[in-house]
Amino acid sequence: MASPSSSAQQALEALGVRLREIRTDAGLTGRDLGRLTGWHSSKVSRIEHARQTPSADDITAWCKHCGAVDQAADLIAALRAAEGMFVEWQRMERTGLRVAQESVIPLWERTRRFRIYSSWLIPGPLQTPTYIRALLHALQVRRDLPDDVEAAVRVRVDKQHVIHEGDHRFAVVLEEGALRYRIGDAETMAAQLGHLLAVAALPSVSLGVIPLEADRSALWPLESFFLYDDEQVNVELVSGHLTVTQPREIAMYAEVFAQLANLAVYGASARSLITEAISSLDG
Repeated sequence: MASPSSSAQQALEALGVRLREIRTDAGLTGRDLGRLTGWHSSKVSRIEHARQTPSADDITAWCKHCGAVDQAADLIAALRAAEGMFVEWQRMERTGLRVAQESVIPLWERTRRFRIYSSWLIPGPLQTPTYIRALLHALQVRRDLPDDVEAAVRVRVDKQHVIHEGDHRFAVVLEEGALRYRIGDAETMAAQLGHLLAVAALPSVSLGVIPLEADRSALWPLESFFLYDDEQVNVELVSGHLTVTQPREIAMYAEVFAQLANLAVYGASARSLITEAISSLDG
C-alpha cells in the first residue's frame, strides 16, 4: 500500500516487525512459512519489511502456521488502524455524507485544544447551516453520493455545541482567500462572514486571518488541517482523508501552525478584513 503519510508506513513497519518476531519465535524461516502457507518466500519478506500490506487472511494464516492464533485478532486490528490512516472519500462516504460527519463526533467532544488552519474554506466549527448546505450539496453532486445532505447538515450543526460548551478552545487561522471564495450565493456568504464576526468574539475562539499581502517567502499557503490536542492531525486531500498520529509528524504540524499564526492579524485588523470581504459581495 503506497501511503501519503509516514504515520501509516511506520504503523505497517511495526506490524511487520511483530509478524517477524512471531515467525522467529516459532522457529520458522521465511521459506518455511512460505511453504506452509503456499506463498513464495519473497512475500514473507515483503510483508515483514512493509513493502507489501498483508490482508486479514494473510495474518490469520501466518498466525495459524506459527502457533500464534491467539494474536491474530490484535494484529488484524493493527492492520485496520494502519489502513484507516488514509481513507479514500469513495470508501468513507459510500453510504452518504451523514455517517462521515458523525464519525468525528467522539474526537470533537474529547478534544480540548483545536488548532485549525484553512486556506480555502471557513472551517466546519464556524460554518452556518446555509454555507454547510451549499458545500455538502456540491460534494454530493461531484462525488455522486446518496442524497442525505439535510441529515448531514443537521449533524454538522449539532457538532458545533463544543464551541459553546465545556472547556474546548479553538485557535483558527484562515487565509484571507477563504473569506473571498464564494460558497453558495452572495446572501449565503454574507451570512457566513457575519457569523464569523460573531463567533470570533466568543471567549473560546481565537481567530486570525493571514492577509493576501503578507510576505509568504518563508511559508506559503498549505493544505488545510485540523490539529486535535497533541493526539492527531486530520488533513483533507483531493483523494481522501488523512489521519496523522506519529508524534514527530504532529509536532511538525504544530510548529507550522505556530508559524502560520504569526503571519495572521487578529482583533480589529481581522474584523476589518472580514467586513471588507462582506462589502465586496455587493460588487
